[in-house]
Amino acid sequence: MLNVRKIIVTSALIYANGEVHLGHVTSTYLPADIFVRFCRLNGDQVIHVSATDDFGTPISIEANKKGVKPEDFVAFWNKKDREDFADLGISFDIFDRTSSEENRKLTQHFFKKLDENGYIYEQDVLQPFCENCDRFLPDRYIKGTCPFDDCGATEQYSDSCEVCGRPIEPGAIKAPHCAICGSKPITRSSKHYFFKLSEFSNPLKNWLKQNQNLQLDVKNYVLNWIDEGLRDWDITRDLSWGIPVPSIDDKAKVLYVWFNNHLGYISTAQKLFAEKGDEDGRKTWNASAIFHFIGKDIVYHHYLYLPAMRMGVDEYKLPDYIPTRGYFTLQGRKFSKSREWYISVRDFLTKFPADYLRFYLAIITPYSQADVNFDWQDFENRINNELIANVGNFVHRVLTFTWSQYKGQVPESASLCDVDKELKEELVNVVKEAATEINQIELSKGLRRILAFSAFCNKYFQTKAPWKNRETRNTTLYLCVNAVRSLAILLEPYIPFSAQKIWQQLNLKDNVSEQTWDSAQELKVPEGHKIVKPETLFERVQDAEKQ
Repeated sequence: MLNVRKIIVTSALIYANGEVHLGHVTSTYLPADIFVRFCRLNGDQVIHVSATDDFGTPISIEANKKGVKPEDFVAFWNKKDREDFADLGISFDIFDRTSSEENRKLTQHFFKKLDENGYIYEQDVLQPFCENCDRFLPDRYIKGTCPFDDCGATEQYSDSCEVCGRPIEPGAIKAPHCAICGSKPITRSSKHYFFKLSEFSNPLKNWLKQNQNLQLDVKNYVLNWIDEGLRDWDITRDLSWGIPVPSIDDKAKVLYVWFNNHLGYISTAQKLFAEKGDEDGRKTWNASAIFHFIGKDIVYHHYLYLPAMRMGVDEYKLPDYIPTRGYFTLQGRKFSKSREWYISVRDFLTKFPADYLRFYLAIITPYSQADVNFDWQDFENRINNELIANVGNFVHRVLTFTWSQYKGQVPESASLCDVDKELKEELVNVVKEAATEINQIELSKGLRRILAFSAFCNKYFQTKAPWKNRETRNTTLYLCVNAVRSLAILLEPYIPFSAQKIWQQLNLKDNVSEQTWDSAQELKVPEGHKIVKPETLFERVQDAEKQ
């Protein structure tokens, strides 16, 4: 298990231009939340930080389409995202926005420090310009064909390819056209600011090789990118919506969204520190273990841009861990909001409990870059056969038997036989082994270990057969009620709403989230304690795909 320590967990920022969907949840928000909930139970001083990513051309485009100001547009989606995350049980300590005053100040501070340290320079660039729209066309105002020969995907935005996942250099997109009107752009000269990313090749290599907490497969292909040669990074855009470049009068030139958004991790954490009376946010950040949970589509930014910028300023520590997960597919096809092949969290929650989604995604998502496929029939089978027939069955049998045969009162335990002792031993083992897996971000393995314990408990209950072995059933029920309590604690990071329902049916004080992980190995429900009348914990899923 973790030693008690200070931990800052960040979830990759969600773009403030649409609803939260299952792809977001799978790669980033659910893994981070499961880990954070475990850390809280473990007694660590942990905070979970995230925000909406408010700037960039897609925001401007969508706000223009709807005839609203960009600041009003992102405020709307920030509120909607908060509601979706809360209803899914994602437990942030703070969820802010990159357009906050704190992030504006920190972003401009980084620009100034990088400039002072010699890592910023000016350069005139030929910039696409749409004569029909009478505007420069940065990034996502342009669509075209991916320039990489082994890809060549069409209708890709000019800054990155959704298909191959690689960033695209300014001007490299093939067959460009305006994303607004479709016309072919011309080129005009514009002054831009560049960050000397190329100067950080060796420092980045050293950091990657020395940090043993980073996933090896991710690390290796990032090292290959560096060996291919890093290019300096254009960090400004010809837009009015964004964080202004310090000390220049051009109001139509702002810092690139990927220059400011990951700084939102720091500025948002510091905002929380300040609210708690801790004004020295830099010191707290640097004294904490830093976890950045992301999807593999933003590896380049988090393994290169983010650490290089922090190295150049030399004020905030680099991440200790960057847990990275793969793409999410629906029925074998890649999830895509822009192509309307996705499931929103809100739509899912109108049909199924949040814990069904949390359970399913947790059990099918490995700690790797392997793609994860949501399949409706698999979802139905796993909920019915692994959650309900395993966990739900054990909890229901134990509590209903206690209620019907003992009027809800936990019986006195007698001496333990060998089978009883095996249950106690298994209880100690699952607490330790599940913690080891979760601490290593192997969340799926952790859940499977807990399910194995639940299956063991079902087998124990069936073997002891309290409905016919009256001489031993008191001890059986005493141990099983305590095992139900342990399951509630162990499952809280994964299915918090259901875990709390179990806790309430046990008629225990406080909330399950306020317990300690280690206490799950103890027999804490006393003899004579009275539970409340049990209610059905889960409902079977039928025809999931048709709902």
